[in-house]
Amino acid sequence: MTRERVAVYGGSFNPPHVGHVLACAWALATGAVARVLVVPCFVHPFAKELAPFEDRFAMCALAMGWLPGVEISRVEAELGGESRTLRTLEHLGGLHPGWSMRLLIGADVIGDAPKWHRYDRVSELAPPLVMGRLGYDVPGVGPPHLPDVSSSEVRARLRAGETAGLERLVPGAVLAYVRERGLYQGGGEP
Repeated sequence: MTRERVAVYGGSFNPPHVGHVLACAWALATGAVARVLVVPCFVHPFAKELAPFEDRFAMCALAMGWLPGVEISRVEAELGGESRTLRTLEHLGGLHPGWSMRLLIGADVIGDAPKWHRYDRVSELAPPLVMGRLGYDVPGVGPPHLPDVSSSEVRARLRAGETAGLERLVPGAVLAYVRERGLYQGGGEP
């Protein structure tokens, strides 16, 4: 029996940006996987303040849900509590024993991954599929695949009222949602 190759792409997605969209497209286009499961975290394990889960889920659907082969998952909300990659992967593996999982991450994350809870087990369940990112030189990863954009930069620009050029960093539907919901406005996080 051939196992379905699925990339599990977790993150805060606070908010999702074009780099996230391109990461999904890259994983599918290179043939590394047949599907990408986008998994917004429910509660950040390092107590990072986030926009409400439902807003981040909706923005992920707007940003990436239209791509063939991409599914946005509520698994971490269904599990509840603090999001842990290991718990999520074990749960998904139990639900889908026919999956061959890969953990889709950017080169900016790979340096901190060994600090995660039981990273040895995480990489055993879903060997990392690492995308190059500008400014992060990781041996064996290759050239950058993703633009130099981050959610924290997008949030800072929105809080400061700097909207010029944001349409090149954030999908239009996500920007419209952010404005309609009044997300990332004013002084503090998220």
